[in-house]
Amino acid sequence: MKPTGIVRDPVFMMHDMGEYHPECPERLEIIYQMIDEFESDLNFVEIPNRGASFDEIVTNHDPRYVNQIAATAGRPPTFLDPDTSACAHSWEAASKAVGGLFNLVDGVIEGRVRNGFALVRPPGHHAERRRAMGFCFFNNVALAARHALRQHGLTRVAIVDWDLHHGNGTQNSFYEESEVLFISIHQYPHYPGTGGVREIGHGAGEGYTVNVPLASGAGDEEYLTVFHMLVAPILEAYKPQLILVSAGFDAHERDPLGGMALTESGYSQMLEILMHIAEEYCLGRLVLTLEGGYDLIALRESVKIILNVLSSYNCDKEMVPFQPAFERLSSTFRARLRDVLATQVRYWPNLSVS
Repeated sequence: MKPTGIVRDPVFMMHDMGEYHPECPERLEIIYQMIDEFESDLNFVEIPNRGASFDEIVTNHDPRYVNQIAATAGRPPTFLDPDTSACAHSWEAASKAVGGLFNLVDGVIEGRVRNGFALVRPPGHHAERRRAMGFCFFNNVALAARHALRQHGLTRVAIVDWDLHHGNGTQNSFYEESEVLFISIHQYPHYPGTGGVREIGHGAGEGYTVNVPLASGAGDEEYLTVFHMLVAPILEAYKPQLILVSAGFDAHERDPLGGMALTESGYSQMLEILMHIAEEYCLGRLVLTLEGGYDLIALRESVKIILNVLSSYNCDKEMVPFQPAFERLSSTFRARLRDVLATQVRYWPNLSVS
């Protein structure tokens, strides 16, 4: 079996937004320590890292904005929005978060590794074309999708975002395009305030944005119900050539910034579903990139189980049929999921709205 590719680099821990900031270097320190501790149990190889070039980054960001971030290199801390600041090393970390993810996508598409996880920071899914936002500088996952389309000639890339927060920057990157399908499951209402059911794309992109806004308190059973009733059928109809995952772990029950109740088991089962779909439709091509997750223990244990599934899960085995106890779930959850299904069935007629 081919190994799983990972991206890690000490430069990511040099990006520092100040004492007590939740998006802190310790997030990766604890993950990297876990990898060193369990290296013999995980079938992985490290993918060489590199900085993304200016020309690569401007495929999804305004050149003036990219120059603004580049100008922070070696400079004193600079606030880019109320929650996001650049230090002397942020430009290097942000450009290498993109470049490392590019190299990982290349390795997966070219068949050198089975799948992969880019363990990078800063995260990316809030970053807009012209501004930093919500701890994010460049939209790593959107840039990876652009890279797959431009450099590898793909025409159907799916992005699944299971971070607690809606990936507004990713949505806006592809809102009028059909080459990228964006599916986001997130707490709502919550930061950044976007991601409503009726946000479905526009023009050529209509129907290729799928938002699943869940009320606080949703846990493994709710998320797995969404995956089986909505995410999997849509992906099966779309037949992606590559699946990218914005893998945030702030929907974990321990996370201080959210109000969800996912566990490590829930994350692993969501990943298994995506791995089966990737095996069926795109030669197993599946790449995760780290987004949020601010409880260090929850983050460490969640990433550990994800790496274990990526490197050892047998997609040839039959999936255990999932029987959602739909009527046992909260009336709020049932109403929201029915609303999403009713909205999306016109674009994805294989969905069941009963």
